[in-house]
Amino acid sequence: MTYGRRQFLRSSGAVLGVTALGGCAPLVQAGPADVLIVNGRVATLNPRQPEAAAIAIKGDTIVGVGSEAELNTFRGEKTRVIDAGHRTVIPGLNDAHTHFIRGGLTYTSEVRWDGVPSLAEGMRRVGEQARRTPPPHWVQVIGGWTWAQFAEKRFPTLEEINAATGDTPCMIMHLYDRAWLNRSAIRVLGWEREVPKLFGGFVERDAGGNPTGLVMSTTSLASLVAVWLRVPRLSPEEQVTSTRHFMREHNRLGVTSVIDAGGGGQNYPENYAAIAKLAADKLLTLRIGYELFAQAPGKELDNYLAWSKLVRIGEGNDYYRMIGAGEYVVYAAGDPANFAKDWVVAPPGVMESQFTAVTKHLVGLRWPFRQHTTFNSTASRVLDVLEQVSRDVPLKGLRWSLDHCETLSPKTLERVARLGGSINIQNRMSLDGEAFLSKYGAQAAADAPPVARIREMGIPLACGTDANRATSYNPWIGVHWLI
Repeated sequence: MTYGRRQFLRSSGAVLGVTALGGCAPLVQAGPADVLIVNGRVATLNPRQPEAAAIAIKGDTIVGVGSEAELNTFRGEKTRVIDAGHRTVIPGLNDAHTHFIRGGLTYTSEVRWDGVPSLAEGMRRVGEQARRTPPPHWVQVIGGWTWAQFAEKRFPTLEEINAATGDTPCMIMHLYDRAWLNRSAIRVLGWEREVPKLFGGFVERDAGGNPTGLVMSTTSLASLVAVWLRVPRLSPEEQVTSTRHFMREHNRLGVTSVIDAGGGGQNYPENYAAIAKLAADKLLTLRIGYELFAQAPGKELDNYLAWSKLVRIGEGNDYYRMIGAGEYVVYAAGDPANFAKDWVVAPPGVMESQFTAVTKHLVGLRWPFRQHTTFNSTASRVLDVLEQVSRDVPLKGLRWSLDHCETLSPKTLERVARLGGSINIQNRMSLDGEAFLSKYGAQAAADAPPVARIREMGIPLACGTDANRATSYNPWIGVHWLI
């Protein structure tokens, strides 16, 4: 039997809600509420109470869900009453795999093309931003879009980018596939004198040997990240402000909590200063569970040995808490972040020895962890290691997951289930599905990732966006793709 993602979700109804939204609070009398939402169509996602008309909130806790008559006792002189106008009210969304902390550091310095319907409109926004961007800052469009969303069905050209941006340096990045730099950026980087060799990619040159401005990733996203890391950063104060704006944008879209999967170039604790300050000042409007992403290929164990002396698992509070390791605990255990690309497969024994050392350390500390595994061959090697590690240091009772998992086979999923693991999927296919289809064919694409089979097997399943580069931070793109 073929298990289609859409058929399963349509028949199960509440899968996405249970995975992403959770249930509702019981009716608890706790004095007058701070906020009372009335005249709503409340989707509780609680099978025992699937619908309600009102919600009572006190502080940061939902204290009542029911009819307006039932919740009338929560009214007080200072209660703010919101009339929902018979609109649907849902629990806050949780993005179970995102790179929010890193994205917040640059949000206000980026032009976002998430959901922009045409290339013409995207370029208009870039030109507008170029005219108001002061030196030394750049215009940046860093992922979260695809050429397929545009009415024109194509990429921008370097001629268009140069015409729109003039003397303001500009970098436009498409997923983890390629990036375009305008003439000013090439000059600022010093590439007129010497073009660097990029690990996992290359800089295109014209017939005269000069850089055109196109940077291509071939086997590693590191080529694009290396260029992006040369872009001037916001000041610490600006990073705090930028993160607050990014939180507000998430709240606007209905997101109230995230699991932050770290990221390349996102070192701890240096690059967590802005979010830590907001947490200390009690200014967070998202609940954030964060994980630590290894930063040094081949030296991942050194990273975790150092970090385990700086922070304890579970350290923090309900708004900001360290919850584990990943999404890369070992680089050699990963695979491409772009479906169109091949990848360098670690020689037999290299990944296994590194992954064994790191996971034994993490399991010994009882740190939950997740590992990026797009393809079945990658997941199979990872599971070989985890099965052996579990014989020495039992995984039982420890939360761990494989992430992305677009091509995991039934046999591989059975191994995940036996080890007590979970799967965390993202809507990467919604932006990069054309590349996957072209490279792997329609049959593979129809079941990528195998959501229905995962659910049928009872494997815990979480859903996230993988924002902000590989996909958009807008969760509704993911919801639409899933359903």
